[in-house]
Amino acid sequence: MTNETLAGYANLSLYSAMGVLTIAMLCYAVYLAGLLPARDRAADSARERELVGAGASAGNASGGGNASATAPVDGMPTSPAASSEAPPRARKAAGIASTTTWLGGLLLVASVALRGLSVQRWPLGNMFEFAVMLSMFVVMAFSIWSTRRDLRWLGVVVTGAVLLVLGMAVIVWYTQAAELMPSLKSYWLIIHVTVAVLATAVFTLGAASSVVYLVKDAFERSGRASLLDRFPATPSIERTAYGLHIVAFPLWTFTLIAGAIWARQAWASYWNWDPKEVWTFMIWVVYAAYLHSRATSGITRQTATYIALAGYVCIIMNFAVVNVFFVGQHSYSGL
Repeated sequence: MTNETLAGYANLSLYSAMGVLTIAMLCYAVYLAGLLPARDRAADSARERELVGAGASAGNASGGGNASATAPVDGMPTSPAASSEAPPRARKAAGIASTTTWLGGLLLVASVALRGLSVQRWPLGNMFEFAVMLSMFVVMAFSIWSTRRDLRWLGVVVTGAVLLVLGMAVIVWYTQAAELMPSLKSYWLIIHVTVAVLATAVFTLGAASSVVYLVKDAFERSGRASLLDRFPATPSIERTAYGLHIVAFPLWTFTLIAGAIWARQAWASYWNWDPKEVWTFMIWVVYAAYLHSRATSGITRQTATYIALAGYVCIIMNFAVVNVFFVGQHSYSGL
C-alpha cells in the first residue's frame, strides 16, 4: 500500500469521524431537548403536591383530615428525584450519542495512525496534524471519562467544539502529507508536542465545563428557570472544571520545560524570546494565576473561572494566530 493511499484513507477516516460526531452532537441535543418535558412534569408534580398538602392542612384544621390526604394523586411521584428522570426518548438519544462519540473517537485514532504511517513519522509536524490529534485526545478522554461519570449534559458542548476544530483543520489548516522540516526531526517532537496536545485537550474539557458553570450560575442568580436546572449543581460543575485544570497544568509545565530542553539542543539556548515560547509561558502564567485565585478565599469562584477561560483564549491565540501570523523559530504551521 503506497503512502498516498494511506494518506487518502487517513482523510477518509477523518471525514467519517466528522460525520459520526455530527450525529453524536445532534443526539446530545435531542437528549437535552427531551429533558424539558421531564422538567415541566416535575414542576407540575411539585405544584400538585403543594395543592394536596394545602388541602390536607385545611382538612386537619376542620377536623376532617387524615393521613391519606397527603398521598400521591393519580400515581404522581412523591419525590423530585423520581420525577426528574429523563424520558425514554431522551435516554435513547443519549445512548446513541455515547456510542457514536466512541465511534468518532476511534475513527480519529485510525486517521492519526494512518497519517503517521503515510509519512513514516510521528504525525505532529504541522497545524493540521496537531488539530486532528487534539480532537482525538478530547473525544477519547471525554468518552473514557463518561464511563465513570454521567457527562451527558456536557456532550453537546464537547462534540460541538471538536467539530469546529476539525472543520478548521480541513478547510483552513489542511496540509498534504510530507516529510518533516530538518529542525523537527528529533525524539523531542514525540515528547514535547504530544504532551502539549494532551494538555490542551484536558484544558479544552476544563474550558467547556467552565462555560457551563458560568452560564448555569448566571441563570440561578437571575432566578429564571432553564434547561440548566437539570444539570449537576453549580458547585459540582465548578469542582469538575477545577479538577481538570489541576490535571492539565502539570502537563503544560512539562511542555514548557521540555521545550526549553529541546531548544537548547536545536538552537544552543534554552530561551530565545521566540513568539511561541513567550505565548507558551504566558499561558502558564495565566493558568497559574487561576489556580492561585481558586485557592484564595477573597476571590469568588466566578472570578477564578473567568481567569481560567482567559487562559484558554491564550491557547487559542497561541495556536490559531501566533502559528500563522508571527514569524519565528516555531514557524511550522505548514500553511
